[in-house]
Amino acid sequence: MKLEVGGQGSYCYTHYRDVDPGRESVLFIHGAGMDHTVWTLFARHFARHGRNVVAVDLPGHGRSAGDPARSIGEMADWVAALLDALGIERAAVVGHSMGGLVALDLAARYPDRVRALTLVGSTAPMPVSDAILDAAAADDHAAFDMLTQWGYSKRHLYGGNSNPGQWMVGGTLRLFERCRPGVLYADMSACNRYAEGLERAAAVRCPTMLVLGRDDRLTPVKSTRDLVAALPSPDVRILEGAGHTLMVEAPNGLLDALRTVF
Repeated sequence: MKLEVGGQGSYCYTHYRDVDPGRESVLFIHGAGMDHTVWTLFARHFARHGRNVVAVDLPGHGRSAGDPARSIGEMADWVAALLDALGIERAAVVGHSMGGLVALDLAARYPDRVRALTLVGSTAPMPVSDAILDAAAADDHAAFDMLTQWGYSKRHLYGGNSNPGQWMVGGTLRLFERCRPGVLYADMSACNRYAEGLERAAAVRCPTMLVLGRDDRLTPVKSTRDLVAALPSPDVRILEGAGHTLMVEAPNGLLDALRTVF
């Protein structure tokens, strides 16, 4: 669906349907350098089970125009404006990695807009290595290579997906290669600078779930301890054998977890 948000052309995937105000809504937010396509499988499932689904392309990503937002808070403000443009009062919100920070910020600062929060492969704070930041700043392909390599558990780097036909590593690399110059650096910098995560977590009042990969090398399970402690009684699910890219590595396990919330 194409629409205007903040005076700029924007896109979100809605399973080719208009929003029905009589249905509950689920909103999906992608991670750094990604777009709505990482959530297509999940959006289709919930659309077919009677939900409004909205998988966003953040500004500067995918089919959305404009420059990328420079902070997590700015991204959260844009998502709130998108909900206004769609006429959605409240939604269950799911975010992966950077998208999890955006979802967290949205839930804390716009509590009336978020009825449930799910953070997938996300943590706070979320420091980014200098190697990735330097490569992204130079629009060096090495940034894509590092994020793709570290974004999967070691076993999944060589295949082994439970769903036949998934080209996991190659598909992720091609998605990074599609992002516009400067977008990945803007995203990585926003994650690296976001210092309000634990404060925002303490302000969340809706039911919250974390879905984590046991073998995540970008946002390891142990890195979430402070976030888990700050959130109000979160439900923590750990998917064995999965890394950071849970939507691809463990789609069935992630879907099972999401179905308990929505």
